[in-house]
Amino acid sequence: MSFAPFDWIDAEARHRAAAGLVRTLRPRDAEPELLDLASNDYLGLTRHPEVTAAAAAAAHRWGAGATGSRLVTGSTALHAELERELAAFCGFEAALVLSSGYAANLAALTALSGRGSLIVSDAGNHASIVDGCRLSRAETAVVPHADPDAVAKVFEAHDGRAIAVTDSVFSVDGDAAPLPALAEVCRSANAALVVDDAHGLGVLGDGGRGALAAAGLAGGEGILATLTLSKSLGSQGGAVLGPARVIDHLVNTARTFIFDTGLAPAAVGGALGALGVLSREPERAARAREVATALHTRLTAAGLEAVRPDAAVVSVRAPSADAAVRWAAVCRTAGMAVGCFRPPSVPDGISRLRLTARADLTEEQITTAVATIVATAPRQADADVS
Repeated sequence: MSFAPFDWIDAEARHRAAAGLVRTLRPRDAEPELLDLASNDYLGLTRHPEVTAAAAAAAHRWGAGATGSRLVTGSTALHAELERELAAFCGFEAALVLSSGYAANLAALTALSGRGSLIVSDAGNHASIVDGCRLSRAETAVVPHADPDAVAKVFEAHDGRAIAVTDSVFSVDGDAAPLPALAEVCRSANAALVVDDAHGLGVLGDGGRGALAAAGLAGGEGILATLTLSKSLGSQGGAVLGPARVIDHLVNTARTFIFDTGLAPAAVGGALGALGVLSREPERAARAREVATALHTRLTAAGLEAVRPDAAVVSVRAPSADAAVRWAAVCRTAGMAVGCFRPPSVPDGISRLRLTARADLTEEQITTAVATIVATAPRQADADVS
């Protein structure tokens, strides 16, 4: 009898290929060869000399790795400094740094819920939030996108501990959540509000302090923020920000914190360096938004369907998954990297190019980007089989 426990994978691969959903790794060179509108380096800090110098100095002083979980040997004075700086910059009482933004969402949702509790999650939330809800063992209600009234209705039918969770800026279309209305719904229901500000930090709020600061909600007793350090701060890692007693609870109960190796010192140092640059150059946040507006205005004027950006993500719709893949490939051949979002990454099933509006893009680069996207756009006659 033959032993082939993974033969089913071949059928899955054929199904992906037929649907135009094959994903491949494409290693890039150290020196960028393409105009980059695909990365999440919103403020252009990943290669900033002060940021890379801070990362290198941290590695030289503290070593290449954290050496263990933060409750054993992996927590350094550098980690504590970053937590203080993040909390102060974003307007929260305390912060906890983890190895990724994904881990931060899992930590917050699993440690603050559990059996008998309720999580109400926006239909457009990031996969890390979806997975956090699944792992939490809480009852989870997925509500229509950006609909505070729907959240309120779910809360009305529940008696007990409850959380509403949302992205601040949704990664697919770049639209912003109605945070003030959601906060009011949560206050009325005595529920917590958890906001993933991955795409808001560095772009929204005074000097890039984030969507919660922009909404006047940072530091609220019932408010928790999760962040990634890998977008505007150009580094790696994640964090949870909120009241000190909540952060202390996470230290004692969050499995993705307790059982994971601490964030590498170089990433901590790089994030601190980026915070320093942003504090001195707050205009970078406004510039990222200006670039996003310019891209949207010019692309829609050329007849393409693009969603109005609330931060630095510009989403341009494609007629099908295959068309989106071909469009992105032709852009790459023309010298520009763009994001390509297809199912299951898009909750509405509509494939897109996703463009990153970076603060360091020049007027010439913006003009080139628009011209390239317009010139390579697929014909609308292509069937939408996304």
